[in-house]
Amino acid sequence: MKELDYPDAKLRSILNDIKTIAVVGASANWKRPSFFAMKYMQGKGYRMIPVNPGQAGKEILGEMCYANLSDIPDKVDMVDIFRNSDDAYQVTKEAIEIDAAVVWMQLAVRNDKAAEEAEAAGLTVIMDRCPKIEYSRLFGELGWGGINTGVISSKRRKGR
Repeated sequence: MKELDYPDAKLRSILNDIKTIAVVGASANWKRPSFFAMKYMQGKGYRMIPVNPGQAGKEILGEMCYANLSDIPDKVDMVDIFRNSDDAYQVTKEAIEIDAAVVWMQLAVRNDKAAEEAEAAGLTVIMDRCPKIEYSRLFGELGWGGINTGVISSKRRKGR
C-alpha cells in the first residue's frame, strides 16, 4: 500500500474550487462526526447535501437528505464518504456516475481500488483525511479550536 501524501496546495485548491459537497453517511445526530463536519463546512459557505437512506426525505441542517447520490437533482462537486473502506468502493462508483469532480474519503477510510477507478475516470481522490480538519488547518482556523495551542490538553496540569 502506497503512502498517502497530499500537498497542501492540492488540498487548498480542492477546497477553493468546490461549492457543493454530498456527504454519504450523513447523520441527523448532532453528536456524530458527520453532522459536526457538515455544520462546520456549511458555515464556511459550502452547500452540504446529506445522503443517508434512513433519513431520505427528511432535512438535515436545512438540506433535503437523499437515499443515494443519483437521487440528488443538483450538480455535486465533491463526495465526502463517511462510510467504511469497503463501502467506499460502491460510493466511489456512484460518484463517477454522477460526474463529481472529487471523491474525499474520511479519516481511516481508504480503498485503493476505488481510488484507481475514480482517477482513471478523471476524478481527484483524497483518502484518510477530513475536509473539515484540512480546511481548519489550511485556512488558519485550527487554533480557534484549541488545537496545538497548549490551551486544551488531555493531561492534567501539575498541582491539580
